Amino acid sequence: MKISYIENYKKITQDFFKKQHGVKNEMSVPKITKISINTGIGRMAAANENTDNLIKDLSDKLARITGQKPRICKAKKSIAGFKLREGTPVGISVTLRGKKKEDFFDRFVNIVMPRTRDFWGVERKKFDKAGNLTLGVKEMNAFPELSFDILKPNFGIEINFVTNAKSKEKAIHLFETIGFPLKPATETPTKK
Repeated sequence: MKISYIENYKKITQDFFKKQHGVKNEMSVPKITKISINTGIGRMAAANENTDNLIKDLSDKLARITGQKPRICKAKKSIAGFKLREGTPVGISVTLRGKKKEDFFDRFVNIVMPRTRDFWGVERKKFDKAGNLTLGVKEMNAFPELSFDILKPNFGIEINFVTNAKSKEKAIHLFETIGFPLKPATETPTKK
């Protein structure tokens, strides 16, 4: 069953928030405002002599996954303990909004998550107090855009789903209604 973010949001999520939370205006229903995807390259760059080729290679892979050219994040100040100099590339990031955000969400939920090894759902403790969800993906072979011969070196990415929900509970309801695979809520045992 294919899950479409925009269809579920219009059909299910808006009705749920109007009935359960008493929301009267459709514009005040929580939604995912942006998706940020980033990866750190500090350790790989330190171990690799040819840093420019490594950054270009990782940028191409991230661009292939997201459909958007990533930006290179540089160190803001020097830190001697980490052998880090100001201006040294330390990460690559992409921020998706609008149609690209919806397309990435649909591909991530329908293709990537089912292909992830030992995936049983996302734990609810991954949500922060503001209602944002942060996930780490270690295996890049789950993305169909990357073939196995392209995955040298293998790298992990962090995906942040940023919402405008005001609380953790509203964000969980939002992700449940749009069809995001969350683990069922576990009841805490009561003390006798």
